[in-house]
Amino acid sequence: MDEEWRTLTQRLRTEAGGSADFDRLAGTEDTGTLAAVLTAPGQPLWARELAAFRLGLAGDRRAFESLVLLLNHRDPPRCAAAAHALARLGDPRTARAAAALATNELRVAYALHPVRLLTALRAPEAVPALVTTLRRRLRPQDPHHRVALACVEGLGELADPRAEPVLTEALAHPVLAEAATRALARIPRPRPAGGHVPGPRRP
Repeated sequence: MDEEWRTLTQRLRTEAGGSADFDRLAGTEDTGTLAAVLTAPGQPLWARELAAFRLGLAGDRRAFESLVLLLNHRDPPRCAAAAHALARLGDPRTARAAAALATNELRVAYALHPVRLLTALRAPEAVPALVTTLRRRLRPQDPHHRVALACVEGLGELADPRAEPVLTEALAHPVLAEAATRALARIPRPRPAGGHVPGPRRP
């Protein structure tokens, strides 16, 4: 298992407080057992998260709804784990859900991991959602600097020319200027007509 799995099991083992159910869910290979936890009433949050995470890594789409809810949780470690599992789930609904969460102004305080997930997915929804979210973060006195920075870095990784105007605007913001400069440098410049790239001028 990867580092994210080790981090999650350490955290959830503590939350489970020594429950025998933790070892059962962490060790089972039966996806039906894991899926049942997501729909059974009265299950603790740690059990639902553990089951959803394991199903997500296994590519079982029954985890989708639970992982999307965790992606927008107020607890950042849960968001990070959900994003990790969703990136590996392979569900075509994931990018649309992440874009909706990233652009929801009522939940912008929790948009960091949806933004990072969109970047990782490189889906068609990614650039429009990141552009929209970043443009809103450029308003005066906006407090969500980490979300803005994640958008800038994500748009740099995606290197889509559609991001150039909003990245240029971001240059005026001291906390974003350095990252925006790097992001703009990664966007390919259009070639002149005929495809000829002019060389340096001679004196």
